[in-house]
Amino acid sequence: MIDSHCHINDHAFEGFEKEYVNVAKKAGVNSFLVVGCDLAMSKKAVEIANGFEECYAAVGIHPSDSKHAGKNDLNEIEKLISNNKVIAVGEIGLDYYWDKEPEIKEHQKEYFIKQIDLANKYNLPISIHCRDALEDCLNILKAHPVKRGGIMHCYAGSKEMMGEFIKLGFYIGIGGTVTFKNAVKIKEVAANVPSDKYLLETDAPYLAPTPHRGQQNHSMYLSLIRDQIAELRGVDPTQVEKETDNNFKKLFNL
Repeated sequence: MIDSHCHINDHAFEGFEKEYVNVAKKAGVNSFLVVGCDLAMSKKAVEIANGFEECYAAVGIHPSDSKHAGKNDLNEIEKLISNNKVIAVGEIGLDYYWDKEPEIKEHQKEYFIKQIDLANKYNLPISIHCRDALEDCLNILKAHPVKRGGIMHCYAGSKEMMGEFIKLGFYIGIGGTVTFKNAVKIKEVAANVPSDKYLLETDAPYLAPTPHRGQQNHSMYLSLIRDQIAELRGVDPTQVEKETDNNFKKLFNL
């Protein structure tokens, strides 16, 4: 299995990166995309990717962190892209759950577009964080097409809107929320997403799947997400593994 979105670079795992990777590998996870949220975490993601053959990095500034970013942070993010283990720009996007002020929303949009332009400059996919902002996110992607597409990380929209993102070249990231009892929309998405357009992810240390909900998440729990998706799709878990592995390799040319 491949964890297409995790934060081994989070403070929760500091000093335990080697143990994290080894435990996850024993649980059947053989590759990891370590995702940045700000400049410091992006640098750490690259450091981890350079230290572990199984790890790759995404670098970028999360929408909720964009208001704290320094004026040279995007220039520093661009410098990180030269590292050959950097395979995506992310996580970037929009988050209106925490930031509801109109001026901050506009700032997020500007940062999102700037980082789309950065991804296009270097022909990289993007990893999108989008919370309570799907309509604006979709409109931006239509107005500013991403050459290599990317991932709708922790997708939380409808089955119908999923199709709109897929048309624009995006894969649907499915994580621990698919195991939550009342998560109707993501269960419907998981059951109906085309077999060549979805990926497994944990978002560790966040969004641990049932029965670990509310606890610290870990890539070793990826099989719980795989199994739930397999049940919803009426297929064997090995088929979900094969499809998502192939999709990841195709998206990132690996």
